[in-house]
Amino acid sequence: MIDVIATTLHDAKLAQENGADRISICTSINEGGITPSYGLIKQIKEVITLPVYVMVRPHNQSYQYNEDDIQTMVHDIEEARKLGVEGVILGCLTSERTIDEKTLKILLSASKGMDVTFNLAFDELHNQEEGLQTLLSYPEIKRVMTSGADKSALNGIPQIKKLLRQMRNENLIFVGAKGLKPENLQAFLSVTNLTEVCIGAGIRVNCQYTQPINEKSVQKAKEIMNKMK
Repeated sequence: MIDVIATTLHDAKLAQENGADRISICTSINEGGITPSYGLIKQIKEVITLPVYVMVRPHNQSYQYNEDDIQTMVHDIEEARKLGVEGVILGCLTSERTIDEKTLKILLSASKGMDVTFNLAFDELHNQEEGLQTLLSYPEIKRVMTSGADKSALNGIPQIKKLLRQMRNENLIFVGAKGLKPENLQAFLSVTNLTEVCIGAGIRVNCQYTQPINEKSVQKAKEIMNKMK
C-alpha cells in the first residue's frame, strides 16, 4: 500500500488518479508534518474516494505537548471526525523521550472508531524497543511510521529489521517513511518485506518538498508495490 502525503487538493487528486492507495494530509512536510486546515480536509474529503488520514500535530517544536496543545489536538481530532476522515496520525513523547502514555490515552479516546497511526515521534524515542512494547499494549494503534531512527529509511533498514523481529506475531503494521522514492523502493521492500510505505518528497518533482506531485513517480511507485505482492 502506498500512502501519499498531500498538502493541497491538487496533490490529493494527482495521487488518487495515479495509483495511491491512501492519502495523508498535512502541511510543512519538511518539518515532520503539521495539522492541515479544516478547509483543506473538507475539500479533499468531498473529492477523494480513497481513505484519508490527517496529521494531528499542533506545532513543530517537538513531540512534547502541554495541556493547551492537548486540547488543540483533541479539538482537531473531533473536527476531522466530523469531516469524515478515516484515520489520524499522531505521536507524543515525554521530555525523557519515552512515549507519553497519559497524553496518548487522551488522544486515543478522542480518536475512538478511527484508524490511528503513531507518527515519526517513534524515531525520536530514547529506546525504540521499549517504545514498541508500549505501543503494542494499545490495540487502537494500527500502524507506526518509521525510518529506523535514521534520516533515511534505506539507512535505517538494520533497525527496522530488528524491530520487525521483536513484533513477529503482532498485528501492528510498520509504515516505511523518509527518503523513499521509486528509484530505491524495490530495494527497500525486498529487504524489509514491509507492505506499506508513506512517500512525501520522493514522488514530487525533483524530489523537493516544495514542488508538486510528479504523476509518473506515483505510477512507478505503484508498479513497484504491485510487483512485490
